Amino acid sequence: MCLRPLPPTMEPAKFYCEDEAMPLSGEAIRLMNYIDDVSVTLRRVLAFIPSLSPEERLRVYNHLRAAKPSLDDVAQALE
Repeated sequence: MCLRPLPPTMEPAKFYCEDEAMPLSGEAIRLMNYIDDVSVTLRRVLAFIPSLSPEERLRVYNHLRAAKPSLDDVAQALE
């Protein structure tokens, strides 16, 4: 078994071995980049929430809950 720490830009608690790691397809990498983009967008949303009135927060919340596909839909498809 080969244990080698990940580069310092990644989670330090995990280990990998080059000969055991399965390479990712370009499509998988592209999807992971989309997920990173969604995370950036959600951070922006979180930054604006304190400036909203309670009524605006409720409308944004309802809009988020109605959005399809949702995170749950994607997670279920991946399972």
